[in-house]
Amino acid sequence: MYEIFNNVIPIFSLILIGWAAVRLRYMSADNAGVLTSFVFKIGLPLLLLRTIASADFHNTGPVKIWIAYFGGVAVAWTAAALISRIVFHRDHASAVIIGLSGTFSNIALLGIPLVSHVAGDAALVALSLVLAIHMPVMMVTATVLVERAKAHEGGAISNPAKVFATIGYNLITSPIVIGLAAGALMHLFAIPVEGPVGTVINMLASMAAPVALVAIGMTLTQYKVAGNVGLFSTITFIKLVLMPGTVFLIATALGLSHSTIAGIVLTAAAPSGVNAFVLANQFGTGKNIAASTITLTTALGVLTVSFWVLLLGY
Repeated sequence: MYEIFNNVIPIFSLILIGWAAVRLRYMSADNAGVLTSFVFKIGLPLLLLRTIASADFHNTGPVKIWIAYFGGVAVAWTAAALISRIVFHRDHASAVIIGLSGTFSNIALLGIPLVSHVAGDAALVALSLVLAIHMPVMMVTATVLVERAKAHEGGAISNPAKVFATIGYNLITSPIVIGLAAGALMHLFAIPVEGPVGTVINMLASMAAPVALVAIGMTLTQYKVAGNVGLFSTITFIKLVLMPGTVFLIATALGLSHSTIAGIVLTAAAPSGVNAFVLANQFGTGKNIAASTITLTTALGVLTVSFWVLLLGY
């Protein structure tokens, strides 16, 4: 239990510090944007570059990792959407966004610090392979499903070419993707991360995790818990329990290594990210549930993540 306390509590304590700093008016919520910008544009890209450049990819097949992780996503998303439709009588488009809220992990800001701190670089490599295709898979799937739902219900349909062009542009210009690609090239050509440049990269990369966690806490002050309590509580359970549990079962059945299983299970167990709220806002549906799920999964994550860390033996 001491190991769990040492591994998990510091992660969520930094989130609490960021939240308290804004709530106590010691810092402005506007500062979160600056911190998040540093993390996304500098800190995390360099952390991922360093990790991939020096990674050992032996017996780390991406296909099995993707099957395990996105298999868990498929089960959880389907469960969340069906419960939304059948039990809580939400419309088709809203059910898609609610399903996204129950499956879109906050990989960048929370998953990377969590996996790196708890399970180390080997597990972080597995997370990086998920992260490489996570955004396009999740956003394209959500967009297609929402557009189908809107067509089914007779609503206005967006221009598909414009939607996918925007997603594609955001993907190729993402600093996270650029960091992964640069690390892959350095790994391919055996370029070491050392010398003065390596020192600078290490210094900036080491700042990414704590700054990201504080920024999450500051951002959480902007989201309120509102709407159908039964629904967002159910989606929270799906996100924190069903999804990582399914990933664990699939990954174990596929015979993945312990560090790889730890990396993708903890990624799946991470609280919901803001992209679900962004898409909910874009399509004008499911915003309250998305915001409530982000807040509640982050608040309860300290307990459920501790459970998964215990189960994984860290």
